[in-house]
Amino acid sequence: MNAWRLFLEMWYVLIGFILLASAINGYKGVKDNRKYGVFAFWTILAVLFAAGPYIPNKLNGILVIAMGVLSALKLVNLGDIKQVSDSFRMDESNKHGNLIFIPSLIIAFGAFLFASVLPKIAGDALSASDLGYIAIGISAVLGLISLIMITKAPVKYVVEDGSRLVRTMGSFLILPQLLGALGAIFTAAGLGDVVAHIVGSMIPQGNVFLGVVAYVVGMALFTMIMGNGFAAFTVITVGVGIPFVISQGADPVIASALAMTAGFCGTLLTPMAANFNIVSATLLETKSQYTVIKYQVPFALAMLVAHILMMYFFAF
Repeated sequence: MNAWRLFLEMWYVLIGFILLASAINGYKGVKDNRKYGVFAFWTILAVLFAAGPYIPNKLNGILVIAMGVLSALKLVNLGDIKQVSDSFRMDESNKHGNLIFIPSLIIAFGAFLFASVLPKIAGDALSASDLGYIAIGISAVLGLISLIMITKAPVKYVVEDGSRLVRTMGSFLILPQLLGALGAIFTAAGLGDVVAHIVGSMIPQGNVFLGVVAYVVGMALFTMIMGNGFAAFTVITVGVGIPFVISQGADPVIASALAMTAGFCGTLLTPMAANFNIVSATLLETKSQYTVIKYQVPFALAMLVAHILMMYFFAF
């Protein structure tokens, strides 16, 4: 294993430790026998993150199924999850003002900066996506350091609040990873060919506008099903984009870029994109877990129409 790969694995091990802390806190917070289920769920996830590549794939699969069973039995999001009081939030907000946004900005700009610089340093040691993960990890650590310097908070609060956030999210935390894996399975199974056959029977040959509509709307709909625009992109581009849009003379760069962002319109409309829509509703403590989606619907539909027009007029 080269040094860059080891550096990448280090972030997954760190995530594993945070999840293990969540397991311990969950065990302490639940007062009945269900504490064993809470502990088992977060411990299994910690093992998968920290040691997944070194465990046989069959065992990894068994562990994932075990997590699904624990989640189905509603043993995950339980216990005394201590929340930050509103008075403390207001006091800290008034005390630090806009300085509290500095860590977030460091993470955002740092990720962009390191993602641009690391490929030049690492060369071909890792793929661009893996180097992107490293960039995000470095930026997160720098953001955390700046947060501690600004708030003067004890380091132990990092683990405690990280654990609180993880347990508040519950089993929704792993949905993006599962959906991403499902997208890879669909692609390997040849779902794109099936989609192409179905769409081909509905769209007249050579009708560019209907091809664009099918590509854009198909991306949004399949993203709603998958909860992940990246997982939907391969399937819909192979099944619809290439035969009905790009082969008709569309610029592949413009068409594919617009198709990806059209998929993100679907992200705004689905509870399957739990990390965007359900987790945020949970953290905001809204009355309904679908509140965020309800407010996003009109904007998503308007952007979807805009994507159809932009692809039709700009890609050809």
